[in-house]
Amino acid sequence: MKLRLLAFDLRLRHPFTISRGTTTVRPTLVVELEQDGQCGYGEACEYPYYGAGRDAVRATLEQVRAQIESMMLSDPADFWETMCPLLYGDVPRGTPTPATFPQCALDVAAHDLWGKLQGRSVWQLWGLDLETIPPSDYTIGIDAIDVMVKKLKEYPGFPAYKIKLGTSEDVQIVRRLREHSDAVFRIDANGAWSVEEAIHNAAAMQDLGVEFIEQPLPAGDWEGMKRVYRESVLPCMADESCQAESDVERCAGHFHGINIKLEKCGGLTPARRMIARARQMGLRVMAGCFVQSTVGISGIAQLLPLLDYADLDGALLLAEDIASGVTLDRGRVRYPQVPGCGTRLLSRPSDADHHPDTQ
Repeated sequence: MKLRLLAFDLRLRHPFTISRGTTTVRPTLVVELEQDGQCGYGEACEYPYYGAGRDAVRATLEQVRAQIESMMLSDPADFWETMCPLLYGDVPRGTPTPATFPQCALDVAAHDLWGKLQGRSVWQLWGLDLETIPPSDYTIGIDAIDVMVKKLKEYPGFPAYKIKLGTSEDVQIVRRLREHSDAVFRIDANGAWSVEEAIHNAAAMQDLGVEFIEQPLPAGDWEGMKRVYRESVLPCMADESCQAESDVERCAGHFHGINIKLEKCGGLTPARRMIARARQMGLRVMAGCFVQSTVGISGIAQLLPLLDYADLDGALLLAEDIASGVTLDRGRVRYPQVPGCGTRLLSRPSDADHHPDTQ
């Protein structure tokens, strides 16, 4: 295989705010794996909250370039197992670590390449079908209430909207948005609430068409989540509290379900194991995204037949995408007639032909 690392700065259509801060540009790194004339693509967007800076992700991948380029890809799961000790070092497999970000980019690129070499979509190679797949929601970031209403109207017709909260006006925000849509609402507090706020807000939002609350408390507050789990009138989904495989079992009895993000767990290979374990534990399963390009979204979409809920709108938040692949039509996921994950790059960095990281 040939490894290329392509750095992009993804500009957002609007400033995107959650309880931890505001984003206007998202740096990302695209991994390109080439073999037998086919190219597979994976993505690791920068996310400082998880210690995953783009330069650090690139440096990690450079350290294993020789090993990667000495391999011939046959099975992505075997490739994941081979790369795991090289990337994780002494960190036990399945433990939260920034190394999951480069591992994810490699794993998704390997799956995309695998499918293209086989001439079939990844979901087909897994033996899945698209008969019943959940639609995606669209995310409304924190802003002035009138601006949040405007953002909702900008993308009408979605069956569900994820509303980012963590302000002193959270219930009022939901009430105002409800005046402008009959769609299902999903609330994501990104760990901004206290136990009392979570229980109170759930009761206040129960009659406002809210389906569930994602990550109401800070990730480490397991004792608080026990109480919220017992007393909240709305289900709670783990996000920041469920980073890696080892977190799934702990979420049982604290959350009603988990939101899997590929960068946090290390790619499609561990995500499938997490889904299987969550089902065994009686947990609902969602897959989500960061603000990222269609490269990453197309990888996540291969899991849709296994999910209850999906949050795949990351590329819709961009001013300009860098790839084609899976798309959203008012929340309905459309797959391209391209094998693998269906990804094609639309552009390359201006210095791609000269930067040493792309050679």
